[in-house]
Amino acid sequence: MKKWGKSAFVYLVLFLVVLGFIWVLNIDTTSSTKLPYSDFMTKLTDGEIKSIYYEGNTITGEFKTGDQTFETYVPPMLMRVTGEAIDRFRVEQKAFVDGEPPATTPFYVEILPVIMISLLLFGVLWFVMLGSAGAGNSKAMNFGRSRAKAVKNVGKKITFEDVAGLAEEKEELMELVDFLKNPKRFSALGARIPKGVLMVGPPGTGKTYLSRAVAGEADVPFFSISGSEFVEMFVGVGASRVRDLFEEGKKNAPCIIFIDEIDAIGRKRGSGLGGGHDEREQTLNQILVEMDGFVENTGVIIMAATNRADVLDPALLRPGRFDRNIHVGLPDIREREAILKVHARNKPIGPDVDFAEVAKSTPGFSPADIENVMNEAALLTAKENDTVIRMATIKKSIIKMVAGVEKKTRVVLEKERRLTAYHEAGHAVLAYLLPDQDPVHQVTIIPRGRAGGFTLQFPEHDKSYRSKKALEGEITVLLGGRVSEKIMLDDISTGASNDLEKVTAIARNMVTVYAMSEHLGAMCYDDGQDVFIGRDFGAKKSFSDSVQAEIDAEIRCIVDKAYNVAYDLLENNQDKIINVAESLLKYETINGEEFLVAIEQGVDALVEFVEDNKKKLEEDKKLRKEEQEKQEAELLKTMEALAKEQSKDAKSTEDDGRIVICLDSNEDEAGLKGKPDSDNGFYGNSTKNESAKTSESAGGETISVASSDKEAESGGQPDSDKKG
Repeated sequence: MKKWGKSAFVYLVLFLVVLGFIWVLNIDTTSSTKLPYSDFMTKLTDGEIKSIYYEGNTITGEFKTGDQTFETYVPPMLMRVTGEAIDRFRVEQKAFVDGEPPATTPFYVEILPVIMISLLLFGVLWFVMLGSAGAGNSKAMNFGRSRAKAVKNVGKKITFEDVAGLAEEKEELMELVDFLKNPKRFSALGARIPKGVLMVGPPGTGKTYLSRAVAGEADVPFFSISGSEFVEMFVGVGASRVRDLFEEGKKNAPCIIFIDEIDAIGRKRGSGLGGGHDEREQTLNQILVEMDGFVENTGVIIMAATNRADVLDPALLRPGRFDRNIHVGLPDIREREAILKVHARNKPIGPDVDFAEVAKSTPGFSPADIENVMNEAALLTAKENDTVIRMATIKKSIIKMVAGVEKKTRVVLEKERRLTAYHEAGHAVLAYLLPDQDPVHQVTIIPRGRAGGFTLQFPEHDKSYRSKKALEGEITVLLGGRVSEKIMLDDISTGASNDLEKVTAIARNMVTVYAMSEHLGAMCYDDGQDVFIGRDFGAKKSFSDSVQAEIDAEIRCIVDKAYNVAYDLLENNQDKIINVAESLLKYETINGEEFLVAIEQGVDALVEFVEDNKKKLEEDKKLRKEEQEKQEAELLKTMEALAKEQSKDAKSTEDDGRIVICLDSNEDEAGLKGKPDSDNGFYGNSTKNESAKTSESAGGETISVASSDKEAESGGQPDSDKKG
């Protein structure tokens, strides 16, 4: 195709050259003096013209003096007068006068410029399209072709060993890989290969990464494409690409086709205001037919990933299309520790890092979050000019992910600092006093993100469920900031705005979703479905207005009860509030151990505790420095011993007054033996936080990261919605 295209272009250029040559031959190259009509009539009357030659309205001729010629254009209205004057001139001067009809240009010469320009544009366009097709970007020619990318195992391929955790999920997918490698073992038992595998789970849990591991394990062609690549402005393009994708798969069968974010084209039909002839629905119909239609589709396995399985069309989810649904959820504490180790492989980890402890601090974190924590820790280590990643740095990166970056340069009035301190002290004291509440990990009044301060809580264990008492206690802790302001400062502020939003959301879910109301019975008043324009355009509530009033009353009752509990507890423990608030005003940030010292023993005991810790840190730093110097000295001593040993093996002889040193050939080739490794870095594994709760004060917020649903609860600046 390329060779023919280049030959055609060469012939086209030659044809244009020939046409140009013909055009040049037809151009009149003779030149003469342009003579105005008035001057022509004057010279004609004076007898200075020798001969005249007519050609339409143009008159050419010669002057009597010299060999000059002239050319004059005669306007049509003056042709009669001019003719009479020339006739008199002919008679009186006996001059030569002749003429002929106007010359007509051959038609091919007239259209020659148009032909040349058209052919030139066509040639340029053809050449550009030919070059684009050669580069693989011929969109005009391949508009309806599939854009799936064939994954080639070039370099290091990803396998199941690179996927930490997900043991059951990998076992399910390993059966698929075994079927592709040894189909006879399964077909002998009458088993058929699964047609589709749908992976469902929250964002960042590794669905796409797991599919890449399948591609690395299975020795079959693997095609990857995104659901959005089927969608175009023109109706029918998506369906055409689906057909082309499956045709390509059948040519390479057995093979795997992976469609990422399939909810882009697999949404329920009829869920919008439009009809059934839009582009997305036609694409979905074509996928349904190709996966399990009239013509059997053998040897092509479809893998797909989505985090919105609730919006997919039921016809797409049925067996025969997607035979297996694999839920890829958030990792538990052991899986988080394994994931941390995977992401710490190429990073120098300090000896003080405990990945099990880090895993406890990252409940509800997805694998993507864990990878980001380790990357942030590496960036902070480089920023601090340290050589290894230490435990404190990892903790900083976790808090940075949960709450945002510290804003130490923000100017905060002393009155606002005091309000924030007592607000956060209210959250922290209630978290300490109430049962079934996660322990306090950190309290700060330094602004982070949209929060003026926060109280961070981490659970000791992963939690899959929450009891009614635990939820009521959580509401009480969230209201602690507002109640503390009222008791200690005799005023309230807008700092609890986000706390109140979280309180209302939890109480409403307790009544409408979890049926934790004493008066409304064990009924769910929330269908839990997202609203689609069109499907729910005219939807009605499933309960009456009187029930709605009861729901509002129950929510109000839960919140008021929690408020009263918070008020009673804080009013009876004002000394604890003062201890924590004064500690925050002095240090701005206190960790979990420091918080326990402050609330139980007071500010003076906290000062002693902090000073002791500083001394211990300085001593540890000094010991690490001495140990490093000792290792360097031992390394230098070892190198000197090696040099002496080599000098002993050297042989010197005297020859003609010259000293010739001969080294043993084997040792010379081998080089230094037993050279110690100079890498002093410690390598280890890494883990991520489990769950975190944070309470924000006066512009601060409460951030909750639950182990299974990763909730964030915060109270802080108005409309702040910080989530961990």
